[in-house]
Parts: sequence; C-alpha cells; structure tokens
Amino acid sequence: MISTAEFWVAIAFVILVGIFIYAGVPSAVAKALDRRADRIKDELNEARRLKDEAAALVADYRARRATAEREAQDIVAAAKSEAERIAADAKARLEDFVARRTKSAEGKIAQAEAQALADVRSAAAEAAIAAASQIMARTVTGSVADELLAKGIQDVRDRLN
Repeated sequence: MISTAEFWVAIAFVILVGIFIYAGVPSAVAKALDRRADRIKDELNEARRLKDEAAALVADYRARRATAEREAQDIVAAAKSEAERIAADAKARLEDFVARRTKSAEGKIAQAEAQALADVRSAAAEAAIAAASQIMARTVTGSVADELLAKGIQDVRDRLN
C-alpha cells in the first residue's frame, strides 16, 4: 500500500489540508463568505429601501396628479363661470345700449313730429292769414278794414302758435 500512487496522493492531500488548517485558510474562506453574505444582505436591504422609496414617490406623484387634475377642473369651471358672467354682462350692456338708442331715436322722432306739427301749424297760420287777408281785402275797405285786418292777423297768430 505504501508503494501505490493513491496512497501518496492521499498522504499529500492530508498534508495539504493540514497546512490549509494551520494557515487558517478555512477561517479566511469562512470570513470571505461571511463578508460576501453580509454584502449581499446589505444590497438586498438597500434594494428594499429603494423599492419603498420608489413606492412612496409613486404614491406622492399620484396624489400630486390627482391634485393637479382637481385644480385643472376647478380652473375650467371658473373659466366657464367667468365666460358666462362676461356673456351675461355683455348681453345686459347690449340691451342697455339698444334701449338707450331706441329711447334716443324715439326722442328724435317725437322732436321731428313736434317740429313737423309746428311747421304745419305755421304753414296753416300763414295760409289762413293770407286767405283772411284776401277775403277781408275784398269785403272790407278803409281804415276799419286795416284795423280789423291787423287785429285778425294778430289773433290768428296768437291762437296757432
């Protein structure tokens, strides 16, 4: 058995394992594995923390988006009500403008009617005076005629104006 190669390989292996144990290789390997396990554990904890932060950020952005959508809806509603108010105000102004223009036109029409009536009265008075003058001139003569004519003309003017 001593002369076989397997025996010497086994002896060399036992000696090598003994040197590794004496040199502290198993504890160094165990420490390296422990450090690697700790590093992996820390990375997993960091990944969980980042995942939690990301979830919190997502929730925050969703809340902000909901708030922004509500604000946008409020702005749209306010703009609609403002547009309706402006339209109602413009309608009221237009109606007021139309009413004032109508009143002004009616006033001008009434003034024109009054002026036309005055012109007609004046023309009628002038025509009546001319007719009365001609009739009196034909029928009445002398100083009495002149006096009656002047008085009649004055009376007609006073009554018609």
